[in-house]
Parts: sequence; structure tokens; C-alpha cells
Amino acid sequence: MKVSSSGIKNGYYLDKYGKYGSSKEDVSIPVEIEDAPKGTICFALILDDADAIPVCGQTFIHWTIADFKGTRLTDNSSLTDKSLIQGVSSLYDLGGESQVKASCYCGMSPPDKDHTYELRVYALDQMTNLKPGFLVKDLYQKMEGHILGMATLRAKYRK
Repeated sequence: MKVSSSGIKNGYYLDKYGKYGSSKEDVSIPVEIEDAPKGTICFALILDDADAIPVCGQTFIHWTIADFKGTRLTDNSSLTDKSLIQGVSSLYDLGGESQVKASCYCGMSPPDKDHTYELRVYALDQMTNLKPGFLVKDLYQKMEGHILGMATLRAKYRK
């Protein structure tokens, strides 16, 4: 399985996917999934920032999606694709947003230096049946024993 994004150039996410973007709302990254394992029913996606641990005490979750049946997410799918089942970002965990408002893509915004963001896409053999606003821990629990394959995409976002 392979995952790619046209939103990455020279190892960096384009400015529009984070705090340097010109939009008032966070524009989610485009994602392409290819060569899914046989038997794949759906995908789960997790975008996070482990470089945030020294700054906020945890890996910062920027985006989670459960039960995704497609293979392509376009720019800003987080806000435009109403069929997506999205979990909460770390803005909810840290008390910055309500569960409803935090259940979408949270733009990249490294506070101290360039950070590496990791997107993991999991091919699953069954639906998780999670509801919007789920926690990442619940996604991991539901995926256990049902992962057919995984692909990882890493890129940086500038300070």
C-alpha cells in the first residue's frame, strides 16, 4: 500500500495547510491511497506531530478519520466532505475547543521549530462503526486485529 500527497513539495507541506496559509479556516491536506491490500473494506487515517511532545507534553493529533471508503481526499475535504467520520484533534484534549469544533482537521502550527508530521493510513478488513467526535485511542482499539496494511507519509511544516 502507498500513500502520497500533492500538498508536499521538497519534503515540506505547503503553507496553506497550516498557520502560514491565507485562509481563516484550516485547509486539510490532499491524500492519495494506492495498492490497498486485498480484502480492504475501509481506511483509517491519523495525522500527528510527535515533535510536539516537548512543547505540549503529548503527541499532537491533527486529524483522524475512520471508515473512509475512498482512496482520495482533496484539499479541504475535512470541511467539504460531509461523509467523513472525523475524530477530535488535540485541541479538544488540551481544552481549546469543544468536541464538535475539534472534530476536523487542525492545521499545522509548530511553535518552536520545523516539525515532522506523520500521516498513517491503515487498511482495515471491517468498519470501526465509530461516530464523529471519536478519540484516537478508540480508533486504535477498534482497529486492533483488523489491520491488513499500513502506509506512512512523513513531511515537515516550517516554523
